[in-house]
This record gives sequence, structure tokens and C-alpha cells, in this order.
Amino acid sequence: TKRTALDIAIEQDRLGGSLEAFTTHEETGFAVKVIDDQLPQAFDLLADMLINPRFHEADLESEQRVIIEEMKMIEDSPEDNLSEIFSEAFFPEHPLGMTIAGTPKSVRSFSREITQKFHGENYTAANLVITAAGNVEHEHILELARLHLDFTQQSPPHSAFRPPHFAAPILVKQNTNLEQAHIIIATPFVAGADERRYAADLLANIIGGGMSSRLWQKIREERGMAYSVGASTAMFQDCGMFSIYAGTSPEHVAEVIDLSIAEMRDVVQNGVTADELALAKQLSVSAILLGLEDSAARAANLAESELTHGRQISLEESLANLNAVTLDDIQALALKHFRTENIAFAALGDLKELKIEREKLAIS
Repeated sequence: TKRTALDIAIEQDRLGGSLEAFTTHEETGFAVKVIDDQLPQAFDLLADMLINPRFHEADLESEQRVIIEEMKMIEDSPEDNLSEIFSEAFFPEHPLGMTIAGTPKSVRSFSREITQKFHGENYTAANLVITAAGNVEHEHILELARLHLDFTQQSPPHSAFRPPHFAAPILVKQNTNLEQAHIIIATPFVAGADERRYAADLLANIIGGGMSSRLWQKIREERGMAYSVGASTAMFQDCGMFSIYAGTSPEHVAEVIDLSIAEMRDVVQNGVTADELALAKQLSVSAILLGLEDSAARAANLAESELTHGRQISLEESLANLNAVTLDDIQALALKHFRTENIAFAALGDLKELKIEREKLAIS
């Protein structure tokens, strides 16, 4: 209400920092990064945008067109498109399976009244987590928050979503316009608040998290069958997912699947080596410590810790939990989650000849 869209753009350029917003399946975030002496002005700008938007119809219609163009961009990105196709099948009839951007029909349905009602119910001071990192004092942030936010507002009731029911789909989507085929192999995994999350991340790193990982070495370095290949975890409030991704030529898809499943099977049957675990720990510790040099990353980690755990987890606690992971912890995770009946698969590309049966995904 205090600034036009152009005023916001000019002020942001004058501050000389960066201003961004993001949405995940579980949260929406707004971040600003500026020189420390510009903090009061930056806080005022961000708070005005969050708390006092006007929602003019013309602005909403313009933004709707932008979001629909974003959807088209995702459709033109095979990796992103496959991820959305896969999620819908992996989390059937659950919000985690829905695209974050929505659909053109749903986006066009968000009138000023609907948008303003949602904003009024959710964008309250009582429902915000505020974090800051850099050359800042905690009391200064509190002063700015009290100045710009109404702390008498009540927090809205949290939506009571049921935990997802996982499916184990086998999907092959044809797109003859693609030179590469893109594949995902996935299985349910631990949630973000689970104490086994440290072991889960280490397991994913050993299988496909870095240049020395099993998949990188066997698929990319030894055979040259992929430029992009790896494994990762996605951890939500009440569930998680382990996944392997690769982009390869259609004629190599079957072999890439075999090599990926073979590594999952090997961890179940034989575990990982002490050297692999030690290297994965070193990689994770380095990533954590290097991340401390980025104030934006530190602020994001503070917010994530508060949202997921309801408290701040110290660096010392994180490193201790990481170093406490044992070989048995890693294999126990694989035994529990790497099961044939749980394995999900999706592929996108010129794959008319590809036939995937459950037996090809067998772990044992």
C-alpha cells in the first residue's frame, strides 16, 4: 500500500542487494540480502510487501500470465516435467503429488477476493518465522519486527493433511522430440525430523552424491553413458523419498537401470565400506562448514530448523550426529527401504521399445 510495483523495483535496485521469493510443498519464503547498514530499509520493504499488498486485479491478471508461462517453461524442461509426472503418481491423491504452480485453470481462478482471503488467513505475524544471518544483532531484528508487524494477530489453524500413501508406479512417457531419455528410480525414505536423517543423507551421497560416488563412477566415468546422474533425498515433515536420476541415450536406459538397481541391491546385501562412509562424512562436513560462509544459506538453514524441528540445532550437534553414523546404520536403512515392492520408476523420452517389468527393479 505504500509502494507501486515500480517503486519496489527502484528501491530494490537502490539497496543493491537481491530480493526473491520461493514456494515449496510445505512453505513459502521471502528473502532479501543487502549490505548491513541497509537492513532497516530492506526490512521495511519486505514487510510492506508481505503484510500490505493491494492485490489489484490488473496486477493479479499479469502475474497469472507469468505463472502460466512458468508452467510452459517446466513442460519444456524434460527433467522438471518428469519430476512432476512422477510425483503425481508416487504421492497419489495427496498434496505432495500436486504441482506447486498449479494448473492454468486453477491459477486463472484466483480472483482478488480468493487471494486476499488466503493472504489474510495465512500471512499473519503469528504464522511467520523470521531469520537473519550476517552482521546483525538479535535485538535489532526484534525491534524491526515489532515496528513492522502486528504481534496481536492469531496464528491460523494448521491444515491437517493425512500422511501420504506411497505408490510404486512404473511409468514410461513417450516424447519423440527428446534426444535424451530421463529416468527416475525412487523409494519411500525417512522424514525430515527423523533421527536417521543423517544416515539417510550419507547413504544417498555414497550411492550418487558426488564425483567419487558409485553411480557417477560406474555410469559416467567408466561407461560414459550419462552426463548427469546422481542420487538424493527429499525429506518432508512426515515422510521422505530417496531417488536416483539420470539422463542418457534411449539405447542405454536399460543398462543404466540395471546398474542403479545393482548398487541399491549391493548396499542391502553387503552394506558399504568403511572408506566409503568416511569419505561421505568428510564430504558432508565440508559442505556444512563451507555453507557457513554464505549468510543467505545460514538464514535459510535457521528457518528450516525452526519449521521442521521447532528449535535451533547447533553446528556441534549436527556434526556429532553425522560422525556417529555407523556402517550398520547405513545398511539398516537400505534393508528397510530398498525393497522390490516399494521401488517406483518413471522415464520420459523416445522410448517406444522400452518395456519395464517389476522383476527388472528387483532388489532381492
